[in-house]
Amino acid sequence: MPRVLSASLGRWVDPAVAYRAICGDSDSAFWLDSGQGATTGTSYIGLASEVRTEFDGPVLDWLRDSLAAEQVDTSDAPPGFTLGWVGWLGYELRGETMAMPVERPSRYPDAAWLRIERALAFDHSTGLVTVMALDDAEAWRTEVLDALSRDAPPPVAQGAMGDVTWAHRDDEYLEMIAQCQQAIVEGDAYLLCLTTEVRVGGSPDPVSTYLALRESSPTHHGALVRAGGVSLLSASPEQFLTVSTAGIVTTSPMKGTRPRGSTEAGDWLLRHELEDSVKERAENVMIVDLMRNDIGRVSKPGTVGVIGLLAVESYAQVHQLVSTVRGELADGLTGVDAIGACFPAGSMTGAPKLSATTILDRLERRPRGIYSGAFGYVGFDGAIDLAMVIRSIIIDQDGATIGTGGGITALSVPEEELAETKLKVAALLAALGGPAS
Repeated sequence: MPRVLSASLGRWVDPAVAYRAICGDSDSAFWLDSGQGATTGTSYIGLASEVRTEFDGPVLDWLRDSLAAEQVDTSDAPPGFTLGWVGWLGYELRGETMAMPVERPSRYPDAAWLRIERALAFDHSTGLVTVMALDDAEAWRTEVLDALSRDAPPPVAQGAMGDVTWAHRDDEYLEMIAQCQQAIVEGDAYLLCLTTEVRVGGSPDPVSTYLALRESSPTHHGALVRAGGVSLLSASPEQFLTVSTAGIVTTSPMKGTRPRGSTEAGDWLLRHELEDSVKERAENVMIVDLMRNDIGRVSKPGTVGVIGLLAVESYAQVHQLVSTVRGELADGLTGVDAIGACFPAGSMTGAPKLSATTILDRLERRPRGIYSGAFGYVGFDGAIDLAMVIRSIIIDQDGATIGTGGGITALSVPEEELAETKLKVAALLAALGGPAS
């Protein structure tokens, strides 16, 4: 039986330096990033031994069967990611998880998974860097030290950003908001997470762009995942789903937004305005209720509860309201079953989920692609940690796309909702080398 073995690298190295030295411009690499200057959490970097972007049947069935077939001893691995699979699930995978037709296919793979047999773990609280590998950690450690001893390739200069095109004009988006509110008045939904998309021409370099993004928008769920000619660059602040080896399932929906203030006093006022907003609090609570129901479908009776409600988290550009729901997996179920029950996340659909996704598909008239999906790892030990694909840039040979949006309720002010979409996308456009709007 193969074993996950680990060894200390013996010194600290900045993850950005390590990524460039070890992964370079590889199209089969990942970086799960706790953020520039992080003092807590663990970042992971590695190269793939296998890349899957096409599947013969349902993606979650493949993932479930792959994990069940693995016979890997992870008892000596450090806590957290114990090697396994890193990748993403695109929003259109809702056709599989919700058993509904998806009439607008994405230009991106609905799922991509990298098989990771060797990786580096960066513990930001202790300054310890650990090398992990199947069967031979010392050989991997030697390769890493050798790569770090050489001069890393210089960052690729970011070229000029191409044309920026919004999927919907401002007046069209405002009309879509009005239709969302009409659907709510008619009782077809309580909350709708309406989105749009920005397309950017040119040939941006994924690594250089990600380095710029993490500098301007540090977050605990950042990522650079490259697979099958597509690169996901994320400054996501939102955790979608975790499942521990003991079967504890958690989700932390994020709904409710205010911009950061330009002064300390102004920032404080905006934070407290968010805390006191009836509309934003109601929006968050509606998604909490939805996620309680989703987790409840795969949990032991009586184990589902809210362990955090309406906390404010502050990031470089925004304040957010965050809640946390917890449950315990029912006997005989795995973390993949939890993904199937909860995907797509309610914070990106609205409530009730089936009606919301149907209404949104009619209004948006386009696939969302990887945006609104989830990314992260599924370990050989069965542990799962997935974040939301928001505040993210997707790059392929045709340029880049950025999704943006917000939750619409009966109390939404359309002009404010439109402004929120522009706020959320500004730092992402800036990372691509262009203007912030």
